[in-house]
Amino acid sequence: MTGYRISGLPLADFEPLFGLDEGALKARNIVRVTADAKPGYPCRVTLEDAEPGETLLLLNYEHQAAATPYRSSHAIFVREGARVEAVFENEVPPLLSERLLSVRAFDADGMMVDADCLQGSELEPAIERLFGDSRTAYLHVHNAKRGCFAARVDRLE
Repeated sequence: MTGYRISGLPLADFEPLFGLDEGALKARNIVRVTADAKPGYPCRVTLEDAEPGETLLLLNYEHQAAATPYRSSHAIFVREGARVEAVFENEVPPLLSERLLSVRAFDADGMMVDADCLQGSELEPAIERLFGDSRTAYLHVHNAKRGCFAARVDRLE
């Protein structure tokens, strides 16, 4: 089994946005939302669904910054109450295991080398299979229905 790490996004990228007023958020094309159901508002820092009543920021995030045709950004949620980014080693967080996913494998240059759509319960065998290709440097996991970036998966050496 290939060891792997699933990481939340760096908290430091978002902390300066927490608590900004609506005008300052709007100037940055960010919307503050309040979770009204669970699941439904997946935080990309904590890799947990927000509880109803929690506030989150909905913003565009460049998750694939590679200078390739696969450069990409999409909307994500970040809980304003996030304090620590999640790290899961050799474990799939419930946030991912309960959703329909798109998994994309990239080489070290940011070119896509493989992809798959699957139920989150099938993510771990997919990680093993995709990392079985020596070209694969990292994986991006997206929610298949809305296309939002969910998490990055890195090989543990």
